[in-house]
Amino acid sequence: MNIDLLSPSSFDGGHPTDQYAWLRENAPVYWHEEADGQGFWAITRYDEVAGVGREPFVYSSEPTIMIADPEASGLQTHDGEHKMMLMMDPPQHTHFRKIISREFTRGPADALRPRIQALAAKIIDAVIDDGGCEFVSQVAGELPSYVIAELTGIPLDDGRKLYELTEIIHSAPQSLPEGAQMNAIAEMFGYAQQVYQQKLAHPGEDLASQIVHAEVEGKRLDEVDFQLFFMLLIDAGGDTTRNLVAGGLHALIQHPDQFQALREDPSLLPSARDEMLRWVSPVIYMRRTVKKDTELAGQPLKAGDKIVRYFAAANRDPAKFADPERFDIRRSPNEQIAFGTGTHVCLGQHIARVEIDCMLAEIVKRLRDIEIAGDVEWLPSNFISGIRRMPVTFRAASA
Repeated sequence: MNIDLLSPSSFDGGHPTDQYAWLRENAPVYWHEEADGQGFWAITRYDEVAGVGREPFVYSSEPTIMIADPEASGLQTHDGEHKMMLMMDPPQHTHFRKIISREFTRGPADALRPRIQALAAKIIDAVIDDGGCEFVSQVAGELPSYVIAELTGIPLDDGRKLYELTEIIHSAPQSLPEGAQMNAIAEMFGYAQQVYQQKLAHPGEDLASQIVHAEVEGKRLDEVDFQLFFMLLIDAGGDTTRNLVAGGLHALIQHPDQFQALREDPSLLPSARDEMLRWVSPVIYMRRTVKKDTELAGQPLKAGDKIVRYFAAANRDPAKFADPERFDIRRSPNEQIAFGTGTHVCLGQHIARVEIDCMLAEIVKRLRDIEIAGDVEWLPSNFISGIRRMPVTFRAASA
């Protein structure tokens, strides 16, 4: 088996499930060479992937959650004094997360449901009479753009533009014009700087104002702290939801019996959503760095080693899921870990679930005979599994 989890081509069309299966069976802690780096341990079984996330004092999020070290990638996420919350360990991570954690708990997320339902209906209203659309940009990407724009108090068109930037940031550098990623990051930071100044002078009730005026251990966040926080909100707040909705519809179209079952019984929507999360697993991996010599699944690890957790591999582990290569919207139990585990479990998971449920409910209720109407184009990335373009046709359901 040729194992290559670095090339974006391995993820063109979705996850390399054959590679994952071989690794789980033969080398669940596998040494993977890295052309411009020290190499890393790829872990693919559910227990280890989930467990490593729960041990931040053994497996650190510093200096980065990306495979390439910051100096090798050129994508700096901290400058010694500042860093993105994703790259923090407790207790620092705990303090920063607390700034916005209340807004992202289940209660506030559920309180947003009526508004999110109305936005989902508006999105389908805009395409339903056309008989087709480019699903990713016109449907899947619209709702998270709306929601994060409203949460942070920025115009919707700006939200759309920021999501275009996240797509560039997540693409493999070799698939882009030279300097495109750095330009996208600079543009994102430049926009965040404007928001910071605006919310500093004229604070509102929105999340961005809350972050601008927050304190951590008695110290106000500065402009760079805000830029990193804002980038994380935009990045994590929409990219994964967009990719889940697009990838989830793709899976339903490929499994028409499951699609029909969902139409006939909309009460299956929550379990269908969890099965889509398991199946699509939009975030391909998260890296950790070993803080002290240890052992994982019998493999000795040294301090400084990179550990890379592959979520889709864990989510298809036959030791955890019966018949894991079957897409089953009635699957129960379904302890999928697409949102991660431990201290860094996805902060926005409750809002993401509400967004996914509302968007799917509108699609299932109002669109019929949905078919893919052209080439499906995948994001060239080994970090985010997502469909970049998926033209579809459909007809409006009769009232």
